[in-house]
Amino acid sequence: MFFGWLKRKEDRRTTRQILGARGEKAAAKHLRRHGYKILLRNFHSRKAEVDIVARHKDWLVFVEVKTRETEQFGLPSEAVQREKQLNLSKAALDYLRMLGNPRIHFRFDIVEVVLQKGARRPDDIRIIQNAFDLSEPFIY
Repeated sequence: MFFGWLKRKEDRRTTRQILGARGEKAAAKHLRRHGYKILLRNFHSRKAEVDIVARHKDWLVFVEVKTRETEQFGLPSEAVQREKQLNLSKAALDYLRMLGNPRIHFRFDIVEVVLQKGARRPDDIRIIQNAFDLSEPFIY
């Protein structure tokens, strides 16, 4: 029996969350086409969430996906400011600790996705490799 007031989890997501999930799915597909091997999506640490953890050649890559319907108010990557970079750095260090602190090269990439409302495919997807460095005061 289904009660009208009960809703599935998918039905409770906001329009913004739905747009973000569609952008992450498109970004993962785009990354695969460009030689990335997706290891994990939506890694949650105590500090933050990393949208995608991937391998690209000899690099472990922590990917932040930013999806917008338009670039009218600036590029999607401009939303990854100092505080977000700091949180991503903390989450990346948590991930590396979970692996036993391997001696490995890692970097932070941003994938910008422009996906107009109602569109089936993104208008534009851009990968910004090595978009920022591990935030101060952290070292690895």
